[in-house]
Amino acid sequence: MIYHSFTFPFPAKENLKNMRRDNQSSVSEFLLLGLPIQPEEQGMYCALFLAMYLTTLLGNLLIILLIRLDSCLHTPMYFFLSHLALTDICFSSVTAPKMLMNMLTQTQSISYVGCICQAYFFLLFGGVDSFLLTSMAYDRYVAICHPLHYTTIMSQSLCFLLVIVSWVLSFAGSLVHTLLLTRLSFFRDNTLHHFFCELAALIKLSSSDTTINQLVILTVGTVVISVPFVCILVSYGHIGATILRRPSIKGICKALSTCGSHLSVVSLYYGAIIALYFVPSSNSSKDKDVIVSVFYSLVTPMLNPFIYSLRNRDMKGALENVLSRGIFSA
Repeated sequence: MIYHSFTFPFPAKENLKNMRRDNQSSVSEFLLLGLPIQPEEQGMYCALFLAMYLTTLLGNLLIILLIRLDSCLHTPMYFFLSHLALTDICFSSVTAPKMLMNMLTQTQSISYVGCICQAYFFLLFGGVDSFLLTSMAYDRYVAICHPLHYTTIMSQSLCFLLVIVSWVLSFAGSLVHTLLLTRLSFFRDNTLHHFFCELAALIKLSSSDTTINQLVILTVGTVVISVPFVCILVSYGHIGATILRRPSIKGICKALSTCGSHLSVVSLYYGAIIALYFVPSSNSSKDKDVIVSVFYSLVTPMLNPFIYSLRNRDMKGALENVLSRGIFSA
């Protein structure tokens, strides 16, 4: 093996020293400023968010339980819904417990490792949510546009494949973001104007060059958010065209009952994302970003069980069957 020697000019040595100094000055913890609420209102909001988080856990666990117990719900649509419910539980659990703990203990700190892990899992479960909603839209497209071939196309192997691909792509995207995030230095400031370690907020706080991070955000965001959203729009475009070819009140009502719940969830999920990441914001709108993030990470997962239970006859029927079985067994 041949080794070559290089002679660095003086400025390069200075840059190297500065880089070492930057790395040595990286923070060991971050301060989360939390929600823009008054101190005297902390207790009331803490109780409200605790109730929302518990509702999210119980509601989504109920969906998983009903789908597991009722054989009538062992279909591709409810298979995806059970995974969506599980992902929503994990998604809320990434941010809610730490936020509630900080509000109860009146502390703001989170360790560097804890912050990086929180950012990783938030990106992971958010990405899985996006892909699962796309898989559900494809399922509705096949059910309405190709009903005679539904059982052939939406086979068990395809459903498992779509879920596996959802997790793999989300894992890869969040891992790339996290690895690039660990290379950044944070020595100028460690205060985050947020209630959790959000990726964009961390990058803005960094003292390093974040060009690569911004490029990866654009690339991975296109794969994880934009492409699935376009696929959902295309699926519902075909569904709408199919309904309009044979317009009838019965057909429209059936399509609404089939797609209504999913459309509501998609509207909530992507509406919050668009408001948070695609609507231009100024420095004075930090409070708006935090409030939208609460809606995105806490409110939407909580509303999903209500949407699917209140607007879905199959879910209400399964709940009645489980309750009647429980009463008779008792």
